[in-house]
Amino acid sequence: MSEHLLAPLTALRKDTPVVEIIGGISLRESPNLAITSLAARKDHGEELHSKLQAVAGIPLPSPGKAIFADDVTVIWTGVNQWFLLAPLSDRPDYAAEIKNIVKDTASVTEQTDGWVIFDVTGDNLIPLLERICNLNSKGMSAGDATRCVIEHLGCLIICRGSGTNFTILGPRSSAASLHHSLVTAAKSIA
Repeated sequence: MSEHLLAPLTALRKDTPVVEIIGGISLRESPNLAITSLAARKDHGEELHSKLQAVAGIPLPSPGKAIFADDVTVIWTGVNQWFLLAPLSDRPDYAAEIKNIVKDTASVTEQTDGWVIFDVTGDNLIPLLERICNLNSKGMSAGDATRCVIEHLGCLIICRGSGTNFTILGPRSSAASLHHSLVTAAKSIA
């Protein structure tokens, strides 16, 4: 019987994360994060907030915000909805871990393989962001997060450092297209 050897690939179909350095801009694929979606069930919003804060020490951000707490990033994605990101190596079944905490106060969904994550850093990323999306990136400061469209793809942008450090989440199925857009924009300002 033949033996099948499976090896994980990143969203860009590589053995290791893709890293691009273009001028002063660093573009890094970040496949080592567990992503879990959380949606409060009807009339359970306050109870959900309390449980997450008390048991896991995870606060839930308000609209348009992200919170960076220890090794977890929590992003507001819609009314009573959030994404939670944590290191995959530390939390290989993060969705189940969160479900055990929130019980029936929220719906929890595993999202890890549905998204590609790019960390983009540089001295001034505003011109790059202005080329790829209709977003007031100049007005974003650390902890701001919003949905936007990049090349017809619904994405999330998290500001980690005003004008210098952003995390972009896009659909995994379009990882190559999103990567191409980011590289092209970076080259145009380098």
